[in-house]
Amino acid sequence: MSIYLASQSPRRAELLQQIGVEFRPLLPQSAADKQAAEALELVLPGEAPAAYVQRVSKLKAQAAYLRWQALAAQDAPAWPAMPILCADTTVALGAQILGKPADDADAAAMLAQLSGRAHEVLTAVAVVDQAGALHTALSRSLVQFKSLSAAEIAAYVASGEPLGKAGSYGIQGRAAAFVQHMAGSYTGIVGLPLFETAQLLQGAGA
Repeated sequence: MSIYLASQSPRRAELLQQIGVEFRPLLPQSAADKQAAEALELVLPGEAPAAYVQRVSKLKAQAAYLRWQALAAQDAPAWPAMPILCADTTVALGAQILGKPADDADAAAMLAQLSGRAHEVLTAVAVVDQAGALHTALSRSLVQFKSLSAAEIAAYVASGEPLGKAGSYGIQGRAAAFVQHMAGSYTGIVGLPLFETAQLLQGAGA
């Protein structure tokens, strides 16, 4: 099973390796492309968390397909047609979307909001098949955090782990000690729900 992975997340790469999926990175190359990719993650006014994460994953997949088409037009043998996988994860506290923190202070504020409360983690997966058709799935999981002290939040932020992660934490890291209960897909919370991903890739002919 060979695909293109249009994600810079090392966690998604590790999860694909876990289920034996061979992949090749398909990432933005120019500064303009990288800025355009970041712009896709902006939340629209009044956008619900599920609508947001599904919209972003689809736009990322469409952008990756255009990127592949441009590369294949230059050198078809080097860029054969294969399914393209994209995903996006967000943390939702009710209707509020908690994305990646801007800095340490932002991370600490998010963790304080999550302290002692249940929140939802949503990961949308989008696969473009070799004919250009889009296949999508949405994973929803519930996570309950214990009450966090100011010292615990400060120590976790100082570890550097919250940066680059939706909701300012990674369940696969030190923040696992904060989780009292979870329901849903553990791999979806990490960033790529493997059951849904495997089903999409099979449907896309991978």
